[in-house]
Amino acid sequence: MTNTSEQYQAIINNCRSLYAKKLEDYGSAWRILRLPSLTDQIFIKAQRLRSIQQKGQQMVADEPAGEFIGIINYSIMALIQLELGVANQPDLDAESAAAHFDKQAKIAKELMERKNHDYGEAWREMRISSLTDLILQKLLRVKQIEDNAGLTQVSEGLEANYLDMLNYAVFALILMSEKS
Repeated sequence: MTNTSEQYQAIINNCRSLYAKKLEDYGSAWRILRLPSLTDQIFIKAQRLRSIQQKGQQMVADEPAGEFIGIINYSIMALIQLELGVANQPDLDAESAAAHFDKQAKIAKELMERKNHDYGEAWREMRISSLTDLILQKLLRVKQIEDNAGLTQVSEGLEANYLDMLNYAVFALILMSEKS
């Protein structure tokens, strides 16, 4: 029997480790990125995944799993930006940036647990390519919301979409690890 909570946390821990290492290398330079820039970074990663999945081959050696990790980390950065606002200069030390990462990861995991309860872990029967498509769909929604200056009539806002993309990427990594 699978333990989704443990699998989920292991992936988040791996993502956090990379995030912390990049904080050492670059500081919190990402804090100057506006939400559309972060959205576009996620889009590039998701589009590469879809392209590789459709073509059945890749020309750059970077593993597809790394793109899902990037989607997770950029989604968390976007959630932090939503909470704190965009900075004009890097303004978070490594400890503060890590604490914000942990806060957003906890929110995402709690959402995943609630949805898994209601949906019965239906994602476990999905294809990784479908998860990629769902991430791309969420990205198109986010872009439209951004183009509408954040206003929605009846739809979920930016935060819900970033959380869903993050969770879909975690699910893809869990499925990939189970297949290997």
